[in-house]
Amino acid sequence: MKTYEIFTGKDLEIAELIQQRRYQMLIHSCIYYKLNQNVISDMQWDMWAKELKSLQEQYPEISKQVTLYEYFKDWDASSGAFLPLSLDWVMRKAQSFVPTKKQSQNIVSSNSKPKPKKRSLF
Repeated sequence: MKTYEIFTGKDLEIAELIQQRRYQMLIHSCIYYKLNQNVISDMQWDMWAKELKSLQEQYPEISKQVTLYEYFKDWDASSGAFLPLSLDWVMRKAQSFVPTKKQSQNIVSSNSKPKPKKRSLF
């Protein structure tokens, strides 16, 4: 069931934020632990993790009704390593955030300054 089908007003805002943070924890933990990459800083991840933990503690009844509750019900925000990172949809979403080698090479080459051409004296 969608959050907007369950909640309204302020409760809907809280439910949507809890859901967003849960998705972020899963996807960015997968990027870090399974794909050995990082697209956000550790500080950003930690900030989101602490916010999620706080929201779940402040609003336990809302938290229980938001998707992915079973994975986050006892979560302490210290690590994403023990979340279900190998779920197919989590892996697909995580991979969509990580540039491929070819994309990375294109980014590097498009960011480098063009080399001046040597002038011929003849």
